[in-house]
Amino acid sequence: MLHDIRNRDDISALVSAFYTSAFKEEVLGPIFVDIVKMDLEAHMPIMCDFWETVLFQAGLYRRNAFQVHVDIHRLVPLTQMHFQRWLDLWNDTVDSMFAGEKANMAKMQAARIGGSIQRRLARNVDAELFQLSRPHPTA
Repeated sequence: MLHDIRNRDDISALVSAFYTSAFKEEVLGPIFVDIVKMDLEAHMPIMCDFWETVLFQAGLYRRNAFQVHVDIHRLVPLTQMHFQRWLDLWNDTVDSMFAGEKANMAKMQAARIGGSIQRRLARNVDAELFQLSRPHPTA
């Protein structure tokens, strides 16, 4: 019987299992491994802070998650396929390890956060294109 996500140790186990799978996954793996060259050991505490803040209002995550994705998006355009694959893998990992209110919240919040980042990236790119295409006033 699976238990719900209860604490930082559960979050750490979840995040570790997720990224272990994501690094091997054919769509996401090359982004994490080859393009971003993510140091998983260094990244784990950051992502645990993020999810502990999301699920338990711990207030530990104080970074700009959107800017991280903007930086990645500049290296490789993140598409709907990337976000959907990330969400599917996250949901599968949660479901394989946990069941309950916090597990459901982890899946729901991942969908909300991923959708928000995806929409904001699209607007950000549109704004950059608009700025680049606007005629410059002559002096």
